[in-house]
Amino acid sequence: MGADLILYNGSVRTMDPACPTAQAVAVAGKRILAVGKNEEVLSLAGPGVRLLDLGGCSLLPGFEDAHLHLCSHGLALTQVDLGEARSLEEALARLERQAAKRPAGAWLRGRGWNHNSWPKPVQPTRYDLDRVVGERPVALVSKDGHALWVNSAVLRLAGISRHTPDPPGGEILRDASGEPNGILTEKAQALIWRHVPEPDAEAMEAAARAALADAARHGITALHNCEGPAALAALRRLQEADALTARVWHMIPMEYLDQARALGLRSGFGDEMLRLGHIKMFADGALGSGTAEMLAPYEDWPDRRGVAATSSAELWEAIVASLRAGLAPAIHAIGDAANRRVLDLYARAYEKGLLAALPHGLRPRIEHAQLLTPEDIPRLGQLGVVASMQPIHATQDMAMADLHWGKRARWGYAWRSLLERGAILAFGSDCPVETLDPLAGLYAAVTRRRADGTPPGGWYPEEALTLDQALEAYTRGSARACGQLASRGSLAPGKLADLVVLSRDLYAGPAEAWPDIKVRLTLVGGRIVWES
Repeated sequence: MGADLILYNGSVRTMDPACPTAQAVAVAGKRILAVGKNEEVLSLAGPGVRLLDLGGCSLLPGFEDAHLHLCSHGLALTQVDLGEARSLEEALARLERQAAKRPAGAWLRGRGWNHNSWPKPVQPTRYDLDRVVGERPVALVSKDGHALWVNSAVLRLAGISRHTPDPPGGEILRDASGEPNGILTEKAQALIWRHVPEPDAEAMEAAARAALADAARHGITALHNCEGPAALAALRRLQEADALTARVWHMIPMEYLDQARALGLRSGFGDEMLRLGHIKMFADGALGSGTAEMLAPYEDWPDRRGVAATSSAELWEAIVASLRAGLAPAIHAIGDAANRRVLDLYARAYEKGLLAALPHGLRPRIEHAQLLTPEDIPRLGQLGVVASMQPIHATQDMAMADLHWGKRARWGYAWRSLLERGAILAFGSDCPVETLDPLAGLYAAVTRRRADGTPPGGWYPEEALTLDQALEAYTRGSARACGQLASRGSLAPGKLADLVVLSRDLYAGPAEAWPDIKVRLTLVGGRIVWES
């Protein structure tokens, strides 16, 4: 078979240990035909072949984002963006402007507020919202997604008063008089969401399309989606219309575990474009919301140790049920106490031989694994647990980590320590919490600095990775995390033709030049889904 597309004269990094670098790649249909030197690959040209001279630019395996919220990202593009608000006053001004543009009584939705990043990190309240939006219902998700900010009208709609108890695994924050102040964390958010109109099927499909287009622009050819049935239904409709532009590993929320088992579903069920993934569980909350579960109190909140979003007994029951059904567990854990609980449960499952039942060579995962103790770091490698991490969190959260965790932050986002002790790293973005851009994640992983270069020398630079190591986590590591390494994650003959071409050679200059690099071409299964 002759090639129908040949990309040549490039700086090719294959992520294939058998042939790490090359000049050219030939594609035939959906798969890679050959990888090698220019003259060798060009000799395989078939009738009507398209030849693309890369001019020395980087050609890489397509990026695989191991943790994001796809439809939430698409929906967020239509909501009020509070991520860039530099103060409470600026956030309120943005909300007031948006409220004036919308019909009376229509819900005002938004996300991204982060009071920890404001010069005066005051906790926002319902009273602040009441001043600018009055009785209009408002629901605003925090940057980390673990807190919800609402106004008085929404609290009344939900029937939440000073007499409403905190639900298990969540908290209704209160003012000095005991009245709810408009902030609800973790599972307490459900008290509000049941009253918020859900986007209909058309809106979900539009959100998925918008988010997939954004992923293609950033060179993402596969992604692990952490959302529920409505998102899966939208993705299935796109799949049927041949409109999926990235391969999707769709996780199943823990609350649907019984239904998945009753239907006989297994992790990996599906086809090359859409597969059912891990069962997504939660051990704790998040750093920014002060709900990450800690072994010792927060440095600045001596009376707080975070929240156990799900008890160990409930997690164990879900892990056992999942594994016996051939469904792999993936557990959100951020604080050191939550990570230890999850590792203890995985160790118990390993000792009982339950992990051997997983199909496709799948492994259990910890999502985020942001803070571990030095004693727990080697356990991920020992137990074969995937560390599904988001490097951009380290540089965005470092000030909060120093404030809340103090010296313990030395063991936060410990990529190099985990890698050197045998853990599998799978990198992603946690979009829309952070940017979808893998190049921003690579920069954070290699430099431990923000885009502005701070802090000089990097934040705990001993945990920084080499570019090869970081790329491995964004390609082979993520493919291994979902049992698909045989078909993707590297550029080799016979593998799916999922690749990305950048506007420059990623390896030719310093990391400081990476923010200027753009994605020139994204290919999924030999099909161009983005071209600049």
